[in-house]
Amino acid sequence: MTEKTIQVSVADRVATVTLNRPEVHNAFDDHLIHELTHVLNGLGHDPGVRVVVLAGAGKNFSAGADLNWMKRMAGYSEAENLRDAVAMANLMHTLAGLPRPTIARVQGAAFGGGVGLVACCDIAVAGADASFSLSEARLGLIPAVISPHVIRAIGRRAAQRYFLSAEKFAAQEALRIGLVHEVADPQRLDEAVARITTELLKSGPHAVSAAKRLIVDVADSPLNDAIVEETARRIATIRVSPEGREGIAAFLEKRKPGWMSEDK
Repeated sequence: MTEKTIQVSVADRVATVTLNRPEVHNAFDDHLIHELTHVLNGLGHDPGVRVVVLAGAGKNFSAGADLNWMKRMAGYSEAENLRDAVAMANLMHTLAGLPRPTIARVQGAAFGGGVGLVACCDIAVAGADASFSLSEARLGLIPAVISPHVIRAIGRRAAQRYFLSAEKFAAQEALRIGLVHEVADPQRLDEAVARITTELLKSGPHAVSAAKRLIVDVADSPLNDAIVEETARRIATIRVSPEGREGIAAFLEKRKPGWMSEDK
């Protein structure tokens, strides 16, 4: 499947979604936001897809907002700006809530909304030459719709520095503050991503989806009787599910579980 602004390829149950505007450093505009949201929604419901990798064509992952789009927005009313902002927020929400595990493959620049995409992915791997910036304040703006996802990734303290200063920071700093999980040699970035996808495919697909929901529901919950009961209910339910029973049986019988039967 190929769109003008998005390219999608699927191999061995891994879908690679590539932002395909290298001539403008994969910058966002309203069309890319619409297409990417549509593609992600489709992959989230595709039973043949187990992992989604988000990448950018060319030298950069994403340089944030497209300049021509920004020029148009400057003439928009507040209501029109709200419509565009809601579309962007929906894209981030769709990516963060995708039932499949997601990996950001980051090379070159990831600025503004590009940082938002990285933060929305479950796992992020950056090339050692990657650079990041929450650059909105330099334009008199704020990183509003990406803020829930970025703050969850890097924490309040790091956000206070980088939201306010809008300075660029390197891949190693992104690793230190939790925006990315791994920094790889740029020439071995695909190898690093492939290694992680291999590990993800070893886990039960329903268990992975349930684990994603568990993190969202538990992370900010108080430790009280309700959360104790809810987490106990969830493990009891999944233990008696077909996938749970198969996983336990495979472990005890020292064999691969059924969801790995397609592995070579």
